[in-house]
Amino acid sequence: MLEIHHRIGLESPDPADFVVVLSHEQRERGRMLLNSECGAEVRLFLKRGQPLIVGEYLQSLCGKIVQIQGALEEVARAQCGDWQTFSRACYHLGNRHVKLQVGECSLQIKPDHVLEEMLLQLGLKIEHQLSIFTPESGAYKHVHQQH
Repeated sequence: MLEIHHRIGLESPDPADFVVVLSHEQRERGRMLLNSECGAEVRLFLKRGQPLIVGEYLQSLCGKIVQIQGALEEVARAQCGDWQTFSRACYHLGNRHVKLQVGECSLQIKPDHVLEEMLLQLGLKIEHQLSIFTPESGAYKHVHQQH
């Protein structure tokens, strides 16, 4: 079993020995037991409150390198052609404290029929797809996410 207490960052001097694929919810947890893609048991003992980043490298107590990858998750992708409509949509979702991933006049949220109906009424088009979901960490988090 690999026991991990150390985060290396988004670059590693050595290639990864193991890869772990995590959902956005799993990447927010600092302590968990999971399995790598090849079945190795991995225990995370990381500082709480600092989400893991897709592509980040970790180092086990025995020196092995583990890379975090994002799992494909179902998302609702909403998009529109103008910034005013997009800004209004972001405002209304933020007012509801919805986790969202922001793109160029597009956003992704976890599927939710109530929120999707609101976005449709605001004038956005919605499609469901599988994607790696990397929501914004929030204004008061000191984590820089790579998009």
